[in-house]
Amino acid sequence: MINVFVLQNGRLNQVNIDSRADLEKVSPIWVDLTDPNDDERAWVRSIYGVTLPGEDEVKDIEASARHYEAENGDLHLRTDFLLDEDEGPARVITVAFILARNMLFSVRNDDLPVFRLVRMRARSRPGSIGDYRDVLLDLYATDVEYSADALEGVYQTLEEVSGSVLKKNLTDQDAAEALNAIAHEEDLNGRIRRNMMDTRRAVSFLMRGRLLNADQFEEARQILRDIESLDGHTAFLFDKINFLMDATVGFININQNKIIKIFSVASVAFLPPTLIASIYGMNFKILPELNWDLGYPFALVLMLGSAIAPFMYFKRRGWLN
Repeated sequence: MINVFVLQNGRLNQVNIDSRADLEKVSPIWVDLTDPNDDERAWVRSIYGVTLPGEDEVKDIEASARHYEAENGDLHLRTDFLLDEDEGPARVITVAFILARNMLFSVRNDDLPVFRLVRMRARSRPGSIGDYRDVLLDLYATDVEYSADALEGVYQTLEEVSGSVLKKNLTDQDAAEALNAIAHEEDLNGRIRRNMMDTRRAVSFLMRGRLLNADQFEEARQILRDIESLDGHTAFLFDKINFLMDATVGFININQNKIIKIFSVASVAFLPPTLIASIYGMNFKILPELNWDLGYPFALVLMLGSAIAPFMYFKRRGWLN
């Protein structure tokens, strides 16, 4: 799918594109392609002289492949954007940007909330977008805001987990649910940090390239300051996650030790009656109780008493608590 945006009266307006002829009629500042097919790639290549990267090229992680200037002067950037879905784990989607001929080309395989938000803001706030560079910087700034909102969600979830972990009695079921929530938030926090690191590299590349004017350069610096502030939050959250993980595992170990203690106490308590039963089970003729009418009940009472006595001792020492 291809979305084309033109700047009209300070507003970013979308133009519907159904054919190559429609694309030839407009002078956009932003061409946004979502999972483009071969025809759409061919249109962009023939009309604008821009070759869009393939899926394998977008996924390259080498710095030289993610931010570079082509021989014809086009700037190429590969930037990660966070996608925090309600269902399923968070993902990081790589978007390819090409800055060429006073236009911004973006190529992605998924719909991203950041892109929808930028389009909505640009339509409702005249003058917020001046050219294609403003669009790119606005995408980066909105991505930082989106990541900050995701971090607030991590904070809230960890507070709820902390309340359940640190309560007086933590069951194994509660511990399992807490570990699952902690693992999910750790994964999300890690993706946010990776996303911010990648955005920092992209913005720094733009600043080094001297492509931005004074106002845009200051906006880029503000984006870097916002990212730096988020770095402190992600570091704190990693520490909190590690603490909650250790605390939860510790409570699980305590519960397991309680079970082991019960079996240990039971095995020790039943040693005396087992010994008595073994002695009288030898069935030697010299045992005086064999011919005694009260020998059997005497042995039972003796076994019962030898079992109760250890339990009373353990209870007095507090080992059964």
